[in-house]
Amino acid sequence: MGLHSSDFGDDFTWGVASSAYQTEGAYSEDGKGLSIWDVFTSRKGKIKGGENANNATSFYHRYIQDIILMEFLGIRNFRFSLSWSRLLPEGRGQRNEKGFEFYNHLIDFCLECGIEPWVTLYHWDLPQALEEKGGWTNRDIIGWFEEYVALCIHRFGDRVKNWMVLNEPMAFTGAGYFLGLHAPGRKGLNNFLPAVHHAALSQSLGANVIKSINSNLQVGTTFSCAPVDPIDNLKFSVDAAQRVDVLSNRLFVEPLLGLGYPWQELKVLQGVEKYMRAGDEKLLQTEMDFIGLQNYTREVVRFSTIMPYLNARLVKGSKRGMPTTAMDWEIYPEGIYRVLKRFNSYPGVKKIIITENGAAFNDRLEDGHVEDHGRIQFYEQYLEQVLRAKQEGVKVGGYFAWSFTDNFEWAEGYSKRFGLVYVDYSTQRRIVKSSGFWYQHFLQQQQLLKKVV
Repeated sequence: MGLHSSDFGDDFTWGVASSAYQTEGAYSEDGKGLSIWDVFTSRKGKIKGGENANNATSFYHRYIQDIILMEFLGIRNFRFSLSWSRLLPEGRGQRNEKGFEFYNHLIDFCLECGIEPWVTLYHWDLPQALEEKGGWTNRDIIGWFEEYVALCIHRFGDRVKNWMVLNEPMAFTGAGYFLGLHAPGRKGLNNFLPAVHHAALSQSLGANVIKSINSNLQVGTTFSCAPVDPIDNLKFSVDAAQRVDVLSNRLFVEPLLGLGYPWQELKVLQGVEKYMRAGDEKLLQTEMDFIGLQNYTREVVRFSTIMPYLNARLVKGSKRGMPTTAMDWEIYPEGIYRVLKRFNSYPGVKKIIITENGAAFNDRLEDGHVEDHGRIQFYEQYLEQVLRAKQEGVKVGGYFAWSFTDNFEWAEGYSKRFGLVYVDYSTQRRIVKSSGFWYQHFLQQQQLLKKVV
């Protein structure tokens, strides 16, 4: 292999990523309250195979084993999220000290093993008690979120230096409050538009809370991004691609950077005005230390009158004869280069971290081994494009592989495996895949460089 971690420099951050709901399990143990995903997965027909993450990978009980495995593989940075309802069962008010104890132990053990914790404050698992008060459609959530953020910084900010406010706000508002495919399962513009505005305000105001408590902490937020291309060069197709691009790539970052909502290019977004109050445009804007970008694929769209508001629909990679992952997402390495170049061009972006990138394949455990060479090739090809961007002056400073272990993949249940480490869900046994050993070898190059320097 020609690519080495040392090619990126000795100050480049390498890690792995996960989230609370997808891994922790212990959904009702030690005082934890229900989240919207706990409730959503209990509804018939919502999740493939009728599955849920009540046990997930049992990270709540097995975190010591997983962190030791991480250390063995030479991984020095771990991105994970906090479960809001594990800390505050009702979303606010009474604190669950058992929850704080868990995260304190996790953080302390990471540091003991030489692993830097990178913490996401909100990775989709809203306390159900707050959803019953309107969730992200209720403007009061901004205050609830600020209280939660402040509590987390006071409790963990002495040891956790790197924070992410939201994970993929377009995903949890779009899939959860417009399409109804994710928790809490709401649909329609009357849910989506207020959820967008309140999430965008929480994104900036949450960051401000962190900085007001400790200005030395590094604060960012993450966006799932993908290049959006038209199926052909006809004007209808090009315009459709531009509308999807507004929704997918611009909706949350531009107000954050002081550019306002991009509603000129997508008229339906003008409905957000109904939920805006005097001074909100200024409140939407703040300065982030870094932007987290998460890229897996690209989207190709065609004009469609069937889809309301967007008049566009996605054309899957398999339908176009392209190589795809088990998610039927096109393998398109140049996509990560394109989103890096694009976000780097925004004047307000100071630094970019790839906070997620990875692939699901149909992994099979055979004779105690998982040979996932397709995943290794995926990582090599995408990392070549990250290096290309860096060499062209893009301010990219880190990369987190998604994910460390296989886990619960939202509406797909356990059918899709993204991990560097295979999980036998019947026994919770961990088996390092070929890609995990590849990543170990890849990371050793930078560590050897540091020792020489």
